[in-house]
Amino acid sequence: MVRKANPALMKPLKLSDELEAVIGKGPLPRGQVVKKLWEYIKKHDLQNPENKRNIIADEKLLPLFGGKKEVTMFEMTKLVSPHMTSTD
Repeated sequence: MVRKANPALMKPLKLSDELEAVIGKGPLPRGQVVKKLWEYIKKHDLQNPENKRNIIADEKLLPLFGGKKEVTMFEMTKLVSPHMTSTD
């Protein structure tokens, strides 16, 4: 059985200036946003070496993470959500 992609995840969303500073210009679907965030995190070596599930914020990520210096992967998606808004 083939699983259908969730249409909500495919819908392009408007990105905040802070988010665009990290992943580039939107609008982008939520899945792409998360994928690009991970590319940025890996490229800049921002995973905590002792706990790879934690992300250490650099100057660009701090505003996205509400000023927190370190967040979990799960917190990250929750904190980044307000930086994406519907285009319609």
